[in-house]
Amino acid sequence: MPIPLPRRASALATMAVSLLALSACAEERTPDAAASPPSPSAPAAPPTPGAPQAVMPDGAPEVVASGLVTPWSVAFADTAMLVSERDTGRILEVVDGGLRTVGEVPDVAARGEGGLLGIAVADGELFAYVTTPDGNRVVGFPLDGAAGAFALGEPRTLVDGIPASNIHNGGRLAFGPDGMLYATTGDASDPELAQDPDSLAGKILRIAPDGSIPDDNPFAGSPVWSLGHRNPQGIGWDAAGTMFASEFGQDTWDELNIIEPGGNYGWPTVEGVGGDPRYVDPVQQWAPADASPSGLTVVEGTVFVANLRGQRLRGIPTSDPSTSTEYFVEEFGRLRDAVVGPGGELYVVTSDTDRGNGGVDDILRVPLTAG
Repeated sequence: MPIPLPRRASALATMAVSLLALSACAEERTPDAAASPPSPSAPAAPPTPGAPQAVMPDGAPEVVASGLVTPWSVAFADTAMLVSERDTGRILEVVDGGLRTVGEVPDVAARGEGGLLGIAVADGELFAYVTTPDGNRVVGFPLDGAAGAFALGEPRTLVDGIPASNIHNGGRLAFGPDGMLYATTGDASDPELAQDPDSLAGKILRIAPDGSIPDDNPFAGSPVWSLGHRNPQGIGWDAAGTMFASEFGQDTWDELNIIEPGGNYGWPTVEGVGGDPRYVDPVQQWAPADASPSGLTVVEGTVFVANLRGQRLRGIPTSDPSTSTEYFVEEFGRLRDAVVGPGGELYVVTSDTDRGNGGVDDILRVPLTAG
């Protein structure tokens, strides 16, 4: 059964919301802005004893697939690589450097930043985050067949009622180390929804693979795991179970957050480090012109974040997530997703065909080495 909107959690019922006017949108389609102000220092995290060693790209990336149209997410079914295309609604399989269609997701309403977005695979099922005419939803498909001949079975809806808009749809899906399915949702151009516990917008959601709500979610009967998000598009976990999330800011700061169950990340009252004890501050922030962070993955002791407007890959050590290193700056255009493959290599998805500039999108692969 689809999950209904959560009932208001009493602990949040009196939460005050200070709504910021959307004078501008440092978003996926925004042209370069004037120089951003210098970044105030985010609180530095102390190194974690015994943390996994940081890794870094080893050499130049190679193209493993090309000719994609608005690719958004990559997931692996064993060793088979599956890709979602936002605007076409297709799930593709990369086979010997070529592309074959696994299936088309029904009811995709591709508009603006909406469409077929994140995908994840577990136990023979493919899960997808989809913008439809009635809003965003999370659906599951049996993944029939085998590598090289996969096909989609009949869909089932796990979550619906997620507000949708031309922008700020969130859309990333990932399975956590607890076996639960997590989904990021944007504020759907209505910032006050991020603070409304009765809305699924501006949240990170957590559900079981069968669509039920886990008993240990922070708000009883609700799929909401955290709130106060503007447009998060990347989630991942380190070996200790720490959850990281990337988030688009508005005019001033994009964010890397460590997600706590029940945590409130401040939007629209706070953007970036605010020092307000009611909200969780990011562990790192960037000017949107240098970032617009989308997909991320955690490999050993490094969080890799793909950046759209900033056209770079960032590596953030989990031992000190207030620092980072930049790779491939403006070498491959806008970067949409970063995923670790079954062999330990890093895969990076480019995102230029949605710009209307005749760009070509690729999936790149680069080996990693200890940093």
